[in-house]
Amino acid sequence: MIEKMQFINITGPKTDIDRVVNTYLSKYEIHLENALTELSGVTDLSPFVETNPYKEVLGKASELIKKVPQDATPGDNLISVEEAIQVITDMTTELNKYNNEKRTLKNERNHMRELLQKIEPFRLLNYDLRKILHFRFIKFRFGRISHEYFDKFSKYIYDNLNTVFYECFNDKDYIWGVYFVPDSSKDEVDAIYSSLHFERIFLSDEYEGTPEESYQKMNTSLDTILDEIKEIYKKINEYISKHSGELLDAYNILSTHSKNFDIRKMAAITNKNSENATFYILCGWMSTEDCKHFIKEISNDSLVFVITDTSVTQGTMKPPTKLKNFSLLRPFELFVKMYGLPAYNEFDPTLLVALTYSFLFGAMFGDVGQGLCLVIGGFLLYKKKHMDIAGIISVAGIFSVIFGFAYGSFFGFENVIKGFWMKPMDNVMSILIISVCLGVVMILVAIILNIINSIRQKDYDRLLFDQNGIAGLIFYGGGIACIGAAVLGHVLPATIIIALILGIPLITMFFKEPLTKLIEHKKQEFPEGKAMFVIEAIVELFDILLSYATNTVSYLRVGAFALSHAGMMSVVLLLAGAEGGSPNWIVIVIGNIIVAGMEGLVVGIQVLRLEYYEIFGRFYRGTGKEFKSFQQSK
Repeated sequence: MIEKMQFINITGPKTDIDRVVNTYLSKYEIHLENALTELSGVTDLSPFVETNPYKEVLGKASELIKKVPQDATPGDNLISVEEAIQVITDMTTELNKYNNEKRTLKNERNHMRELLQKIEPFRLLNYDLRKILHFRFIKFRFGRISHEYFDKFSKYIYDNLNTVFYECFNDKDYIWGVYFVPDSSKDEVDAIYSSLHFERIFLSDEYEGTPEESYQKMNTSLDTILDEIKEIYKKINEYISKHSGELLDAYNILSTHSKNFDIRKMAAITNKNSENATFYILCGWMSTEDCKHFIKEISNDSLVFVITDTSVTQGTMKPPTKLKNFSLLRPFELFVKMYGLPAYNEFDPTLLVALTYSFLFGAMFGDVGQGLCLVIGGFLLYKKKHMDIAGIISVAGIFSVIFGFAYGSFFGFENVIKGFWMKPMDNVMSILIISVCLGVVMILVAIILNIINSIRQKDYDRLLFDQNGIAGLIFYGGGIACIGAAVLGHVLPATIIIALILGIPLITMFFKEPLTKLIEHKKQEFPEGKAMFVIEAIVELFDILLSYATNTVSYLRVGAFALSHAGMMSVVLLLAGAEGGSPNWIVIVIGNIIVAGMEGLVVGIQVLRLEYYEIFGRFYRGTGKEFKSFQQSK
């Protein structure tokens, strides 16, 4: 059902808004409206603009909260917002010390890896690097050259060049090494090596001993640095774990205060020169029950003034919709919200959806065994993951079990339990006729609900002349009654009576537009282009008659899927050799899984189609706006 709402105006001194929000409004659910918009006709109002003082510290708290262990729980300590800010400030300062130390160590780690990467290809050079780096008369060049150019160099140039090349390492692409050249020839030799695409690598004087010795020492130093980084991470995690309760408490307090402070975005203030004479104004919606408790609580507070308006359907104000259903129905609100929330004065179809969806699903997918699997699996998934679709599957599975007993089907076997109604495959025509009759009942119920909604919304056009209004009810109900009487062999009423029952509603639907203008006391009842009006009315009337027929026949799918399920399971049993008395149980299990998964999905979609197109489309508009408490809006 839809909770009753009251529009509420709250006002008081501007400087008192935080106390009111934190003391009173934080206890209740209130859907705030923009006060400037709602009070657009009032002069001397301006936006309530102030910078949120909690935004920065809440951002720091949000970053810290990401590092809290998942199993951490709040400390349940009632701390003030000042204490919460101090907790975040102290933790940020302490963690910054660890982070600075960690950053320094990571820079050292990266530098050490860079040094190791440079020296690694030259590890076979068995000579002290510092001596090489300080040669005075011999110049050296560390680097690499591709195999292609090195082969040419070795074959055509090397023997005639005043240089020595020492190869240290090679892979499939390059040869790493160092060449030596007298200082007097370095320019010529360097030019030749450069022409051969020799890529020079510069080594710093941080290396000690031979390349291999330097590599081992630096590798040991790198391991030490990595251990120190791990130790820093350990200290950070221990510190956060130790203070996780305080952090969660502080985060919750700051988050609440920040959201409460941001209520100013929806508020307006009166324009006065004196700060003490400036008042805030808040507008919003509360449930009638919450509003009653709120007014009682502030009754002795001289700084808070409240005005309520119970005439929520009057004027331009559009109340938000807050659904309130008991737990078994709550998952089915998913389907209602997917189509659109009901308007405040509209019928809440959640109960109808729960009953019709589950009933139709069970009729189309009747099997005791598979239904029990849906009930248990859906229930466990709903409890663990809180998925609405799992709750719907579980409830629908209950009806699958009921219809399974009616059909006498247990995992496809029809000789395990005795059905208390009929077997679909033995009563094909009866199943299909019952499906159509079910469709007739569903359509009539939808039309009646549309009439009720039209009365509540005072939509007389839709109430009297619509195909789903009183005219449609008389025509469709009368037509079905005549067809039923003829099929059952009863005597039909006189032709003139049938003509009146069917003709008058058709005429009112034909002249729907001018009749609507007539009751609304509009001057021009007929449009200027009468010929075009007649053509459009005829086409529309034909479409209405066709929709009555197609919508009714559409319910044949209920019986068709009941037959389909029985047929598919008979194929599974046939493949498993069940008729021989010793079935292949692996085939039966796999077959049941495939049928339950595939057909369950298809049936679920088809039932939802019936809900939306054949039922909702006749009475439901879904134009409501969702009730959003300001505490959950961010």
